[in-house]
Amino acid sequence: MSEVDPLAAGGFAAGAEAYERGRPGYPAGAVGHLVAACGIGPGRRVVDVGAGTGKLTRLLVPTGATLVAVEPVAEMRAGFSAAVPGVEVLEGTGEALPLPSRSVDVVVAAQAFHWFDPAAAAAEAARVLRPGGWLALLWNARDEREPWVAELTRTIHWDTFERGQYHRVDWAAVVAAASDAFEPLTRAQFTYRQELDVDGLVDRVASVSYVATMVEAERLALLERVRALVAGFPPRFELPYVTDVWTAALR
Repeated sequence: MSEVDPLAAGGFAAGAEAYERGRPGYPAGAVGHLVAACGIGPGRRVVDVGAGTGKLTRLLVPTGATLVAVEPVAEMRAGFSAAVPGVEVLEGTGEALPLPSRSVDVVVAAQAFHWFDPAAAAAEAARVLRPGGWLALLWNARDEREPWVAELTRTIHWDTFERGQYHRVDWAAVVAAASDAFEPLTRAQFTYRQELDVDGLVDRVASVSYVATMVEAERLALLERVRALVAGFPPRFELPYVTDVWTAALR
């Protein structure tokens, strides 16, 4: 297995429980688009790479496809098994998939591909895909057009976290530069609003890799600033997102 980024390995190990509690799922429109574009259904085998605790995988169970997850962090795999019982989860990375060549129909990476080496991950996706297979990349990005969300970004210094700028990346250009194995990626966007309370928002922030690995005093101080930001909010409120779904067929 290729080496996992140290920040991802440490952050997601420390923040696995907060990840499950605080991270959003994916909007029905985005999942429906993914399923239709990639032909996900009975008789198809789908691998969710960097699956975390299965936020996307669980939404694909009703399709009837055969699902397998690949996740490098042990704590995340434990969370996955608890949240998505009955779906196989394997230790591995996007750059070294523990699967035979030509063994799956769809490779999907949700909230994960920005941690991968694009050339190695594209090569591995092409290796394990059968003819007629698909690659799909998904991200939820907080919608900073809403003023309090923009202030949240400033509060947690997300704007200075290079790995977090995935919503500003032309992933079609990245994959095209990394590999000639796929048709050009196409992009579809969807809106999503995650209902949560203050504790849920704190878990959402606490699950961020660089927050989870902070010195404890600094981490707690940051989370208190997040609480203060929404102190006057109703008991339940919504955190808005824009969800990107990028898909491409294997050539």
